[in-house]
Amino acid sequence: MIVGQRIRRPDALDKVKGSALYIEDVAVAGALVAGVLRSPHAHARIARLDVFAARNLPGVHAVLTAADIPGKNLIPMIQNDWPVLAEGVVRHVGEAVALVAAEDREALAAGLAAIKVEYEKLPPRLEMEEALAAGEILAQWKVRRGEAEVALGRSDVVVVEGTYHTPYQEHAYIEPNGMVAIPEGPGVVVHGSMQCPFYVQKAVASALGCDLSHARIVQTVTGGGFGGKEDAPSAPGAQVALLARATGRAVRLILTREEDMAVMSKRHPGRIRMRTGATRDGHLVACEVDYLLDGGAYATLSPVVLFRGTVHACGPYRVPNVKVDARAVRTNTVPSGAFRGFGEPQVVFACESQMDRLAERLDMDPLALRRINALRAGDETITGHRLTTSVGFDEVLDKVAEASGWESKRESFPSHSGLVRRGIGLAACYYGVGLGAMGKHLNPAGASVVVSADGSVTVAVGTTEIGQGMITVLSQITAEALGCPVELVKIMDPDTSRVPDSGPTVASRTTVMSGNAIRDAAAKIRAAMEPVIADSGLNWRDAVLLCVTKQVGLAAHGWSVPPTTTFDLETGQGEAYICYSWSANVVEVEVDMETGETRVTKVWSGHDTGRVINPTTGEGQVEGGVLQGLGYALVEEHMLRDGRILNDQFSTYIIPTTLDTPEIKAILVEHEFPWGPYGAKGLGETPIIGVAPAVTAAIHHATGVHLDRIPATPERVWAALRARSVEGG
Repeated sequence: MIVGQRIRRPDALDKVKGSALYIEDVAVAGALVAGVLRSPHAHARIARLDVFAARNLPGVHAVLTAADIPGKNLIPMIQNDWPVLAEGVVRHVGEAVALVAAEDREALAAGLAAIKVEYEKLPPRLEMEEALAAGEILAQWKVRRGEAEVALGRSDVVVVEGTYHTPYQEHAYIEPNGMVAIPEGPGVVVHGSMQCPFYVQKAVASALGCDLSHARIVQTVTGGGFGGKEDAPSAPGAQVALLARATGRAVRLILTREEDMAVMSKRHPGRIRMRTGATRDGHLVACEVDYLLDGGAYATLSPVVLFRGTVHACGPYRVPNVKVDARAVRTNTVPSGAFRGFGEPQVVFACESQMDRLAERLDMDPLALRRINALRAGDETITGHRLTTSVGFDEVLDKVAEASGWESKRESFPSHSGLVRRGIGLAACYYGVGLGAMGKHLNPAGASVVVSADGSVTVAVGTTEIGQGMITVLSQITAEALGCPVELVKIMDPDTSRVPDSGPTVASRTTVMSGNAIRDAAAKIRAAMEPVIADSGLNWRDAVLLCVTKQVGLAAHGWSVPPTTTFDLETGQGEAYICYSWSANVVEVEVDMETGETRVTKVWSGHDTGRVINPTTGEGQVEGGVLQGLGYALVEEHMLRDGRILNDQFSTYIIPTTLDTPEIKAILVEHEFPWGPYGAKGLGETPIIGVAPAVTAAIHHATGVHLDRIPATPERVWAALRARSVEGG
């Protein structure tokens, strides 16, 4: 079988050699360069916007404002509140006010400088608690199960409570956002760095006022996404398309790193209040959660980010009594959007911190507490979803504990003294695969498979390669389904003119949804071939040649629709997702008691991801996700003043480098999901989710201090150590 083998990535050689063409490498003869005039204020009324002088400068070909948009001044998303260009009011620093296309960068800079804007500043709302008090709610969800308040009041229940804070996180993809638009007939072709071509297609068609068929979107080689190229690229996509139609010329809009970091989406900052109760022998009884996210100026994907966090708020455990209230609020800050983990890293930090504090109160080992309450086949989640298959949480816990030497280190590390103390911590999570109950209209996926006369195979899907290894995995699934050599499979660049809307490349859904669509198409081709080649013993190329001579059609379209889920939004009860991936991390740290500096020395990261299509890409997902999670845990934090991001470059926004990378042991557990292609589930997001609480748990084991805010910078750890020292006298 080709599925399960460690084949080399088909796209690896071009990327290593530097011959892969990213959007900035795409040369179009005669292309104009574009720029965006952005608001310097968090909240203001546009009192005057004068573009006359700018339009008359030599080399300037177009200056556009909201009044010049031929279609709708609206980027289609869940809520219709996000304009292509500000109209009357700006609502965050960096919001687009006007567009300029020019012959060269000098003319572009002059054009932008010549635009005259007068603002009347309005009071900005910059804090999420202030926005909540003002009723600026973008979305709210809830879960009700049993009687949480009554259960938490029982005399035999031990209750811990805490308030936790999580920061913005920057996607830090290797390539900033960028688009190139080329006029084509009554429409436009947009090439760009993106995750979701069909999102960009809707935005372009909406702004131009054209049919979707006249807004053709092609994904170029994309240097990372992590969610930051899901919703956010719709804005530059629509903006560059408007300039191309206005000028009749190809136009390039490539953001600088500083611009990208200042105005593109981030992980939502979060505030989570939580009360967790258990019996004295460690059985969870109830959990009460108040979950708040800062959505920024526009809703973008906040409603569905919040939904995922809501239904996963109590972790991968049996909890009979649950009350979850979750809200995302509007502030005058940069819009928050999709980010790997999608609303779970924030609430899981709180939930897993609570589990550790509860274990401490009960005088139990944190691993033992989790084992007692772990969800297993036949159990129900907090939304009442009865789990029937592919529940490997127990095995994941066992394997990370064994590999890390958990028991011996938990016992021996506290005996160490000196300035540098060692600790070991654990955190777990589960993750609903796919778009779930909130994304049913985007759930299906399509694939086109064409077998050529020489036996080579061309596959077109609507999902995208953003560095995660989709091309590799889908090539293996195609080869397995057709029975052809994997080296004959070519996955085409995503193009909205080739396949129907396959939904976004998010939610750890690509392998499952596009994989099943490919299998559906391949099954049709094999069914057409079998009457001709049955029992012939021919190799693949000869079998294809025989079918060609017999005039057998060797092309098919495949379609995949996931199993139906049922969910009641009024109670938060039902099947939130089709299945779940399961994860646990053990982290080992060294903490300098004098400076607060924390060094992670080793991570054991275990995942039940169903059948592993390619172990090498799977391990790569784990290693990358863990390192990104360590950044979230220890160093990554945007600082804002008056709504403006202060650290908008990599010299001031710190991310882990290879020199900060500890030894990471990926542990892949296979509990097959029957509906998935060859039993596969999703793996893309679980590696990042539970890292931060495992790190802070290890810091507590080493030092005795609890941290309720991340990142755990040396300053925060040092302050916590000093505070404990003062309290202890």
